[in-house]
Amino acid sequence: MKHPLKIVCTVTNDLNYDQRMIRICSTLVTAGYDVTLVGFKRQASKPLIMRSFKQIRLPIIAERGKIMYVHYWFRLFFYMLFTKADVMCAIDLDTILPVYFASALRKKKRVYDAHEIFTDLKESISRPFIHKMWTAIGNYCVPKFPVGYTIGECYAAEFHKRYGVNYKVVRNATVLKPLAAQPNSERYILYQGAVNVGRCFEQLIPAMKLVDARLIVCGEGNFYDEARKLTEEHGLSDKIIFKGYVPPSELPGYTNEAWAGITLFEETSLSNRLSLANRFFDYMHACVPQLCIKYPEYEAINSNFEIACLVEHPTPDNIAQCLNRLLNDTEYYQKLRDNCAKAREVYNWQQETITLLSVYKDLEA
Repeated sequence: MKHPLKIVCTVTNDLNYDQRMIRICSTLVTAGYDVTLVGFKRQASKPLIMRSFKQIRLPIIAERGKIMYVHYWFRLFFYMLFTKADVMCAIDLDTILPVYFASALRKKKRVYDAHEIFTDLKESISRPFIHKMWTAIGNYCVPKFPVGYTIGECYAAEFHKRYGVNYKVVRNATVLKPLAAQPNSERYILYQGAVNVGRCFEQLIPAMKLVDARLIVCGEGNFYDEARKLTEEHGLSDKIIFKGYVPPSELPGYTNEAWAGITLFEETSLSNRLSLANRFFDYMHACVPQLCIKYPEYEAINSNFEIACLVEHPTPDNIAQCLNRLLNDTEYYQKLRDNCAKAREVYNWQQETITLLSVYKDLEA
């Protein structure tokens, strides 16, 4: 009997909280594949949550900077060189080098899963040397990954333009489930996701002075401490509540009961402008209208199903105006909720699974 295809996926994220990879790996296991997700172990890493797929954490000697990458790439390369695998999948540029060299040496099939336009993240373009490094890695490696997929049509077009690859689109859409009840005992606003540079917290936090509702923030990231400090400086510590990392199993409890959601990105990078975030679909599936940045992917979906109040320039005044409309315009709010119920039937993980599985089915030959 032919053994199931062994797929090894590689990330630098915390394995417990990467919703996209949890969804992808679980789907592949359900389809009959043998899947392992590999990341690295941080000092503050909590015990792994048991999943249907295998999980490996590689210890590293540093948790940030060049030493982190060099050591992790070294560990990952040797892990991939000796582990059993039929297909090696690199997730974003920060794992692509060891995956490429290990797969080339072992003559294994490889896949690229692009969550970001990594060369154009703000953290990259603001530092010339780092930007040159990631650009060189992308130019060298991505064309050597002819098989791949990414999170939206805009990203796919950009990868074709830059590297000549034709990647399929597997959106970060939420699994379609029966709609949960929404008691809405408190009309709070929810931000869920990474609290990172470029997510408009410098504008969102002061905007909350003009909004009669609490903001709950579920997530951490490289701007987390600064966001909390800004909240204190504006005297909003009682109005903006930081929950830190929330396990994926607990997050729907916050999402389902929110009055409105937040999906904002500064136009500090092309990666942001062409993005299509998980949270956009999470709010949609909970029938929670949202304040959303007016970027191409969100605008395209909103033109089919108006589910969000789009803001082109996320100043504190514009953010507050949009949030207050969601809080106070009953007819408008209900229209967005009704449209969410229709949109979730079209944009859901069950539909995206068809494309995802087609990628790996083609590799079985």
